[in-house]
Amino acid sequence: MSADLHASVITDIPQRMDRLPWSRWHWLVVTALGITWLLDGLEVSIVASLGPTLTQPTTLHLRESEVGLTASAYLAGSVIGALVFSYLTDRQGRKKWFMITLLLYLTATVCTAFSWNLASFMFFRFLTGAGIGGEYAAINSAIDELIPARRRGHTDLAINGTWWLGSAAGALLTLVLLNPAIFPEHLGWRLCFLLGAVLGIAIALIRRLIPESPRWLMTHSRVQEAEAVVARIEREILDDHGIESLPAPQGSIALHPRPGATVATVARELFKSYPQRTMLGISLMVTQAFMYNAVSFTYPLILTKYYAVPSSRIGLYILPFALGNFLGPFLLGRFFDTIGRKPMISFTYAMAGVLLALTGLFFWQGSFTLTTHMILWSAVFFFASAGASAAYLTVSEIFPMEVRAMAIAFFFIVAQGAGVLAPWLYAKMIETSAASIFYGYLLGAGMMLVGALVELVWGIEAERRSLESIAMPLSAQKMSDSPPSAA
Repeated sequence: MSADLHASVITDIPQRMDRLPWSRWHWLVVTALGITWLLDGLEVSIVASLGPTLTQPTTLHLRESEVGLTASAYLAGSVIGALVFSYLTDRQGRKKWFMITLLLYLTATVCTAFSWNLASFMFFRFLTGAGIGGEYAAINSAIDELIPARRRGHTDLAINGTWWLGSAAGALLTLVLLNPAIFPEHLGWRLCFLLGAVLGIAIALIRRLIPESPRWLMTHSRVQEAEAVVARIEREILDDHGIESLPAPQGSIALHPRPGATVATVARELFKSYPQRTMLGISLMVTQAFMYNAVSFTYPLILTKYYAVPSSRIGLYILPFALGNFLGPFLLGRFFDTIGRKPMISFTYAMAGVLLALTGLFFWQGSFTLTTHMILWSAVFFFASAGASAAYLTVSEIFPMEVRAMAIAFFFIVAQGAGVLAPWLYAKMIETSAASIFYGYLLGAGMMLVGALVELVWGIEAERRSLESIAMPLSAQKMSDSPPSAA
C-alpha cells in the first residue's frame, strides 16, 4: 500500500479479498451472518402456523383478515427498520449495526410472547420486522464484501435459502408446541416465540468474531485498519490450508477522500448515475415480494379452510413447502455464477410464474388433492426462491460501495411497500371463494413474468466480477469527476 498524503491512497484490498481460497474463515462468515435468516425463517414459520390458532377464543381470538393484518404490521416494521438502519450501516459500519439489529429482533420476539391483544401483537411484530429490515441491509452488504467474487452468487443464494431451513424447523416446533395434548392452547403459541428467541442468543456470540468489512473501512479513509483486517484473514487462511503463500493480487484501486454518503447521494446514484439498474431492481423486488407475501403468509389459512387440516398439524404441511424453497437456491445457486445472472434470473422468475398460474387454475377447478396441491406449491417456490434470492443479490452488488446498504434498503422498502397489503388482500380472497384465490394467483403469476422479461432486457452480467468492476466506488472517483454514465 502506498499513499499520496494530499489526495489519494492506492490499495489492493479488494483484489486480496477476491483471490482468497475458500476456507474455514468463510464458513464462519456464512454461519455467523447467514444463520439470522434461519432464525427469521423459524420465527415467520411459527407465526404463519399460528394463524389459525390465534383465531381461537382461548388465544387472541382474531379474525382471518386480522391475522393477515398482523403480517402486514411485520412487513411495515421491516420497511421502517430498513430505512433507518441502512443509513446508519453505510455511515457507521456493517458490524456495529448487524449486532444492534440482531438484538432488537431478539428482544421484540421475546416481547411478542407476552402479547395480550391484537394491538400489542401488531406492535411487537412491527418491532421484530424493524430488526429484520435492518439485518437485510447490514448482512447482505457484509456478505457481498467479504465473499470472493467467484463464489458470491452461490454463497448469497445459499445463505438466503437457509431461511427455509428455519421455516422447516419452526414447522416441526409447532407440531409439539401447538399440540393441545402436550401444551394448553393458550400457552403453546407463547412458548413458540420464547424458544425461538433463546436459540438466537448464540448468534450474537458467534457474530462478534466477524470483523468490520475491509471494503467499508477503505472507502471511509480507514485504509490502515482495513489492511490490518485483511492481513489477519490471510494469516488465518494460510494456517487453515497449511500453505506459506497466497496468489498475488491482480491490480489495485486509488481512493480519494470525500464526505460520507447521504440520502441525496443515494438518490443521485440510483436515479442519475444508474437509472436503468434502478428500474431493474424495482421490477425484480416488487414482483417477487408481492407473490411471496401474498402466498406464503396465507398458506396455512388455505390448508385449514379448504382442506380441513387441523391447526395443530399445520407445521407438518409446511415442511415440503419449506423444502422446495430451500432446495431451489441451494441446487440452482451455482448456475448463477456459471451460466450467469441474466439467464438464470429470467428462467426462475418465468418458471415460478407459469407454475403459480397452473396452481391457481387447478385449485379453482377442484382438480387438486391436498398432496398434489402441496407438490405443485413446492415446485412453484423451488424456482421462485432461487429467483427472489438472486433479486436481493442483484440489488446488493450493482451499486457503489458507499451506498450499498441504503440501496439495498431502498429496494427492500419498495418491495415491501408494494407487498405490505398482500397478506391482508389474499386473506380476504380466502374468506371469499376459490375463484377469488385463482384470480389472486393469476395476478402474482403475471407479476413474476414481468420480472422475468425485465431481467432478460436489462439484467447485469455480474457473475464472477469484483464489486468494484460492477460499480466503481464513489471514493475511487475524484470530487471533480462526473458520476459514471451507466445503465
